[in-house]
Amino acid sequence: MNAVQTLKLDARRRAMLDEMGVKVWWPMPEVAEAAPVAVEAAAVAAPPPAVRERAPSVADEVPAAPVPAARPVAAAPALAARPTAPALLAQGAAVLVDAPRRLYAEAADEAAQGGWLVVADMPPEADGRHGEPFAGDAGKLLDNMLRALKLHDGRTPVHLMRTHRGVGAGQPGSPRPMDEAFAEHAAALAPSLVLAMGPLAAQSLMQSADPLGKLRGRAVPLPSASGVPVVATYHPAYLLRNPADKGRAWADLCLAAEQQTPSN
Repeated sequence: MNAVQTLKLDARRRAMLDEMGVKVWWPMPEVAEAAPVAVEAAAVAAPPPAVRERAPSVADEVPAAPVPAARPVAAAPALAARPTAPALLAQGAAVLVDAPRRLYAEAADEAAQGGWLVVADMPPEADGRHGEPFAGDAGKLLDNMLRALKLHDGRTPVHLMRTHRGVGAGQPGSPRPMDEAFAEHAAALAPSLVLAMGPLAAQSLMQSADPLGKLRGRAVPLPSASGVPVVATYHPAYLLRNPADKGRAWADLCLAAEQQTPSN
């Protein structure tokens, strides 16, 4: 008989022992044995400890921006080169000159040689024809410039040759390219001086791409006219827009007059 069986006291006996001051320690084998099982069951049944969630940060709330794929870099288009004079000729554009016309003289004196050959930038009108040389404000200024040099009296031959850019028609009497027509006209007129008025005339005769401001103010021998000097100056139409340059133009005219030989 074990201690559990011998110590099965009822309530009355337990009260008597308590009054006598006897403390009875009651073994609890069943509870002791069941405790580990209960603990084990509780461990199995208990849910896993909750993981404390971290408060979302700003970096979590804002999605990362997608990295754009590298785009192929296209090669920059090459700048188109400005057409040079040969390129313009290849495209059909050329510096054309009209047949020379004598000024301040009657039709019977057309064949006179020597004197001045004025080559001026004068594009034709919309209908393709040229007006009178001294028409309009630019023509009146040209007349005044030549009169100031005493060229209007007719004693010194003065011929006007108009030049402009265009496409030669190839018809008799139509404008012709300067590089093939000027030498022919110069040989027929035998001028003692060539006056180039305007950038197109000056650059074409002097075979230079320099601006007119660098070409004026000097006399240059002209190979296409047997070494006759050529002097460049401003066009009358330009002087109307820039009257401050009239003094330079007058200096050019005086320089041209100095190239005349005493026999002319």
